[in-house]
Amino acid sequence: QVLLVESGGGLVQAGGSLSLSCAASGLTFGMYSWGWFRQAPGKEREFVAAIKWTNTYYADSVKGRFTISRDNAKNTVNLQMNSLKPEDTAVYYCAAKGRMGHVDPSGDDMDYWGKGTLVTVSS
Repeated sequence: QVLLVESGGGLVQAGGSLSLSCAASGLTFGMYSWGWFRQAPGKEREFVAAIKWTNTYYADSVKGRFTISRDNAKNTVNLQMNSLKPEDTAVYYCAAKGRMGHVDPSGDDMDYWGKGTLVTVSS
């Protein structure tokens, strides 16, 4: 059984930082590409960041503030979020794409999803 479990969410003031982690089990971690997505209340899910091999990709809205990384030894994907803004408030989800596939920003073809962790940024 594949399990993706996000952690690290919480309440932070604008300008602050949070580090999210996604712990994966039940799959061959190194064979997957990984993405972080988010969904704010009343809004559609949106792409945040992805990592394929060592290549990283970011939404324009988070470029320069967020950093995605993977730890193949620990089977974790991390999202370091700095200079947080109120508009970053959302539930953050990690997702996996098999065969090191392309992470489409729509997220529609990801193979596995976590249940999410809530990030709230106060102004």
